[in-house]
Amino acid sequence: MTQTSPVAAPLADRPVPSPLHLSAAGVSLVLDVSEGMLPRVLHWGAHLGDPGPAELEQLRATAVPPVSSATVDHPVPLALLPEQSAGWLGTPGVTGHRDGADFSTAFAVDDVTVTHDVERDGAPVAHRVVVTASDEVARLALRLELELLPDGALRTRAGLTSTGDGVFTLGGIDLALPVPREADEILDFTGRHLRERSPQRHPFVAGTHLRESRRARAHDGTLLLLAGRHGFGHRSGEVWGVHVAWSGNTRAFAEQVMPSGTRVLGGGELLLAGEVRLAEGETYTSPWLYGSYGDGLDALSHRFHAYLRSRPRHPRTPRKALINVWEAVYFDHDLTRLTALADAAAAAGIERYVLDDGWFRGRRDDTAGLGDWVVDPDVWPDGLHPLVDHVTAAGMEFGLWFEPEMVNPDSDLARRHPEWILQTGGRMPPPSRHQQVLDLAHPGAWDHVFGQMDAILTEYAIGYVKWDHNRDLVDAGHTPTGAAGVHAQTLAAYRLLDALRARHPQVEFESCSGGGGRVDLGILERTDRVWTSDTIDALERQTIEAGTGLLVPPEMLGSHIGSPASHTTGRHHDLSFRGATALFGHLGVEWDLTAATPAERAEVARWVATYQEHRDLLHHGRTLRTDDPDPALRVHGVVALDGREAVVAVVQVAAGVWAPPGRLRIPGLDPGTTYDVRPLAPADHIAPHHRGGLPRWWGHGTRLSGRSLATVGVQLPQQHPERTVLLHLTAA
Repeated sequence: MTQTSPVAAPLADRPVPSPLHLSAAGVSLVLDVSEGMLPRVLHWGAHLGDPGPAELEQLRATAVPPVSSATVDHPVPLALLPEQSAGWLGTPGVTGHRDGADFSTAFAVDDVTVTHDVERDGAPVAHRVVVTASDEVARLALRLELELLPDGALRTRAGLTSTGDGVFTLGGIDLALPVPREADEILDFTGRHLRERSPQRHPFVAGTHLRESRRARAHDGTLLLLAGRHGFGHRSGEVWGVHVAWSGNTRAFAEQVMPSGTRVLGGGELLLAGEVRLAEGETYTSPWLYGSYGDGLDALSHRFHAYLRSRPRHPRTPRKALINVWEAVYFDHDLTRLTALADAAAAAGIERYVLDDGWFRGRRDDTAGLGDWVVDPDVWPDGLHPLVDHVTAAGMEFGLWFEPEMVNPDSDLARRHPEWILQTGGRMPPPSRHQQVLDLAHPGAWDHVFGQMDAILTEYAIGYVKWDHNRDLVDAGHTPTGAAGVHAQTLAAYRLLDALRARHPQVEFESCSGGGGRVDLGILERTDRVWTSDTIDALERQTIEAGTGLLVPPEMLGSHIGSPASHTTGRHHDLSFRGATALFGHLGVEWDLTAATPAERAEVARWVATYQEHRDLLHHGRTLRTDDPDPALRVHGVVALDGREAVVAVVQVAAGVWAPPGRLRIPGLDPGTTYDVRPLAPADHIAPHHRGGLPRWWGHGTRLSGRSLATVGVQLPQQHPERTVLLHLTAA
């Protein structure tokens, strides 16, 4: 039931309201909306119980700092949208100008509305606060939204409207959430293509730690920017984190402003010069800035997972095991070869078959054809129908690859419409992968791509689209104006996805950007899966999927069983290691199964069957990661929400520190439940280092309480490096 608490009278004409205490799932947010100023966060973190108005008022009073030397003559508040006019000299909330003036805002609050137990786009919201404000001098109006979600995550965004004549050129909007002094360590992520989500830790020191992505994708960008108590891990240590839900250029920062030492996490869209120019009555709305808090990274992560799963458009049907043919055939599209691969996949129990790059006109390699989304008659004289019919007759769904935002100069489209390529200054941007970026903000270009994709999805029985994006946006401007175009391009790509989903609601969409280059909550509002990396090397995937999985739940993480020798790193891995790695995501196969041995194909079938048997648990349970004292071990898994079942992986990434390796503690279980603990096939066969290398309980299992498993644990076998064992725990 919706409860509304509007503030109707002008703020100057009514008593100053007490701070708002909003709480959900063990998180409290105390928001000060008094004195006509923009809202200030007094507390964001652990639950405060049920403080009354008097205590909340004291929280506000005791939060006011003294005035220090050589600063302004009054305490400096930190608003959700920080303002220099209030004395804040850290990163400002709004940057911009109106013909050189109005560079600094001083908003006065006009209205505050608080609602409880509402919905947005069908997803539940525990508490929603909307603040409207205006600056009559700068001729700007502001609308701030803050929502606390049922599982304790929060999100906030701002809308800025020009209310005067002339043009307000917006530099950017950055929202900021304070963190306490105890948050003295920063964790964020970097990387590159084939090595995404590489963690880096460092002290939270004075100044600004700024992470900007100017590529409109972010192999090197941080998925989350986190700050917590020194040494925080997966299971302990307070930690706060933010994420910018935008698929274009972004900025996120951790800032300690001196001399006060105030610490904030913030971010927003990174606007290029002149991208947003607001005429009178025009509005810019920032992306959502998401925040999460937890005692340990697992708790923080669970809040993001729970939010994503609460959305009505979240994928709820069983995640079909798939085969993607890219590394099996590359551009060699031969019907006989592809149908044989389909037969091998169907025999292994695979449920979806995805034809990757190379099916459209002129596409014999990566130098030509992008933009011409019509089936190549030279390769497919009867269209894709023979392959689609063969795949569907074998009981599998058919999927197809597109790269809608890109164009090869060697294409009919580019030759007809060179003005549809993002460019500026009368020069073409440097090529990347022999391609340029199609300006989807141009109505003709948008209509062209929508029309050709709609025709393909209408003609063929297609249930899945792999949507790729294989280059950075460099020198990306509109023709003929030369104005910067990343912001408009991002919105146009959203419109294209939204329109195709509306026209073809049966189709699932995967976000791929050279692998994990576009993983954010903006694109995930429109897609059902992300391709976490172009490397399928199972060892590299341990780090990549751990980092990506902090934000994205397992059912949306594409994870494949690759070839025995990785195509990107050359490493050789045992099939058990590759299968156990792929099991914990949305499982697929990317391997020429027709070249595999009968024994290998049989084992792939066992992995697919194990995935299908346990995917309800894997894709609906609570993700678990532990901080094992041996750096050579990675321990992760999934625990059912009712605590009665779990699957845990013990991954040996290098030679262990100890031999034997000692006992494994398994947290996150129900302490009062007794569990049968057994190795899970097909990862139950271990070749020990030497005779007697398996613990005594291994062959017949053991039975222990959740409390004993968490505090005492079970003796581990000693494995070779780059091996995984799986443990299946069921309530006795």
